[in-house]
Amino acid sequence: MSLWRSLLVLFALLAVPAFANDGIRFQAIPVILESDQPVAAWQFELTESDGRMQVVGVENGDSDAFPDAPYFDRDAIQLGTADRIIVADFSLAETADLPLGDFRLATIHVRLRGDEPGRFELRLVKAVDADGNEVDAEIRMDLSYGS
Repeated sequence: MSLWRSLLVLFALLAVPAFANDGIRFQAIPVILESDQPVAAWQFELTESDGRMQVVGVENGDSDAFPDAPYFDRDAIQLGTADRIIVADFSLAETADLPLGDFRLATIHVRLRGDEPGRFELRLVKAVDADGNEVDAEIRMDLSYGS
């Protein structure tokens, strides 16, 4: 093997640890809303208390009334600066077609640094009916998803 080829192989082997995992992992966080009343619009905020989270994507939920991905700061995610996220959506569907009970609003995809589990904080900002009246609702995460 030539000297150049040997040096190239040596440099490649030395570079392998630079690409090691370094405690980086990905997690999908389904966000569930529960309401006894039909929900026409909602907004929530997700953070990670240790600051080790970076949001990498947002996926829509499972209600036909909200068929597209919800609204969020796409630029922050594309730039890799989303360490918290505010997500919202609304529907102009008829009241009879709006979701109620338990339903998934969205799934937030995050990258976490370190080996410790994420300490996520989820806050429902608002949930309203088709007339804009606040509805009684509870929000939660399904952190068992994919495990």
